[in-house]
Amino acid sequence: MVNGDSAPEPAPDPDGYFPERIAATYDQSSARMFTPEVLDPTVDFLAQLADTGPALEFGIGTGRIALPLAERGIRVHGIDLSRAMAARLHAKPGGDQIPVHIGDFANTTAGGATFSLAYLVFNTIMNLTSQDAQVDCFRNAATHLAPGGCFVIETGVPDLRRLPPGQEAVPFHVSGTKWAFDRYDVATQAMSSNYVEVDPATGRGSYWTIPFRYVWPAELDLMARLAGLRLRERWSGWNREPFTSESGAHVSVWEKPG
Repeated sequence: MVNGDSAPEPAPDPDGYFPERIAATYDQSSARMFTPEVLDPTVDFLAQLADTGPALEFGIGTGRIALPLAERGIRVHGIDLSRAMAARLHAKPGGDQIPVHIGDFANTTAGGATFSLAYLVFNTIMNLTSQDAQVDCFRNAATHLAPGGCFVIETGVPDLRRLPPGQEAVPFHVSGTKWAFDRYDVATQAMSSNYVEVDPATGRGSYWTIPFRYVWPAELDLMARLAGLRLRERWSGWNREPFTSESGAHVSVWEKPG
């Protein structure tokens, strides 16, 4: 858990915060992200940037993006800390054709290959819980990109405007059996997503928390500059909606100079 007084405790599992018990139901718990209205614009956007590829996904997970991108004829590699998530990818049709390098995507390399596209989606940049690690991620992406290649990040804009004075938690799901909320520490940019769920059959409850570090678009631009990348475009979503002060998320593209 993250709070204002201490750093997040290291995950006890070698798969980090996505061990087998999370990987086993990840696709079902994120079912909305697999729907055509969410997935198709994402794959279209990335395929256009990748052109003929190859492409490298940081935090490849169970292959939500990688598999349909590979179906477009683009060679995809991945990096992920969780062997449990990678095993789910490799068990799917076509998944065994996608190489996955196990490790922290802030510094794990893909065997010396170069790519026309590297990408990091679904808020995953915030899984790196320090500014240094996020900067290292940009440098790692830049190292993997060929000249003219692009690095894409999809992530949320911190929802701090919903915090009244003295409050640190923002609920984002409330039902009869499940409650979920984000906690923010505005002094350190630490946050955590927290989930409480009750099994209606047994009445037993479970609790899961995962730490993040929220990051602003302007800060990401500076990280890109430190890595030798420059901002090419920024949108509010994969359909290239304009990014404004009211946007709750952004899709940003940085380019490695040719």
